[in-house]
Amino acid sequence: MRVAILDMNNGVKNQGLRCIKEIVTLSGFDFKVFDVRVKNELPDMDDFNIYISTGGPGEPLEPDAAWQQNYFKFIKDMEAYNKHEDTKPKKYVFFICHSFQLACHIFDLAEVMPRKSNSFGVFPIHKTPNGKKENIFKGLEDRYWGVDSRDYQVVQPNLRHFKKKGAQVLSLEKLRNHVELERAIMAVRFSPYMIGTQFHPEADPISFMENLRDADKRATVKSLIGEAKFRRMLEYLLDDEKVTKTYNTILPQFLKTSQEEIERSMKSAIKVA
Repeated sequence: MRVAILDMNNGVKNQGLRCIKEIVTLSGFDFKVFDVRVKNELPDMDDFNIYISTGGPGEPLEPDAAWQQNYFKFIKDMEAYNKHEDTKPKKYVFFICHSFQLACHIFDLAEVMPRKSNSFGVFPIHKTPNGKKENIFKGLEDRYWGVDSRDYQVVQPNLRHFKKKGAQVLSLEKLRNHVELERAIMAVRFSPYMIGTQFHPEADPISFMENLRDADKRATVKSLIGEAKFRRMLEYLLDDEKVTKTYNTILPQFLKTSQEEIERSMKSAIKVA
């Protein structure tokens, strides 16, 4: 059983890909990385059953880009594959940040638009009632913590489309009582086999601190949130109940539950044969 990592970083070095590779390896899986945006690479669906589609920089929607057209077709083909009752085992996908925005657009569930300002830091994330029942969030508090790094957001859910597809909003952005802005959607269960987060569940304290080594990035963050909140954010990184707990929970449990479902499906197919 192998994992396909769909690299959406557009050739930009980052810590997220390292973290994903680490989580997949520690979970006991082999993996192969596909450079989606630079090399227009996509895996053969026959070779993999678990997929992690990463975050990445830049504007989410590039309608004229060949890679995006191919990526959209790939995800839609995978959705069609999963809908057939006789296709087993199913294909399991996790979408992160940039990929999450694309998935919400592909399935026409909500609007993807620029934020008024960049969101970068460690923030509380709130479970919805459906999120409280979501298996891969099991062990996290109703208000849990994640690393956010984005210039865009998913808002204005199309509830009719959510209902039609059987999709669920699992988490929402932190409460901001001092501003009249809609809370962004932070996690969605697209189907029994596809799920995603707007934030970075793969981020660990080391990766976040590596980003802050850049003096310009550090100055920008301080200017956005102030010195006091900046120091508090650093304290959150050292708290095992915040970023580290999310890192140890969401992707590992996605991999574990996906593997269990695949093995159960394969055993069932053997019995029928």
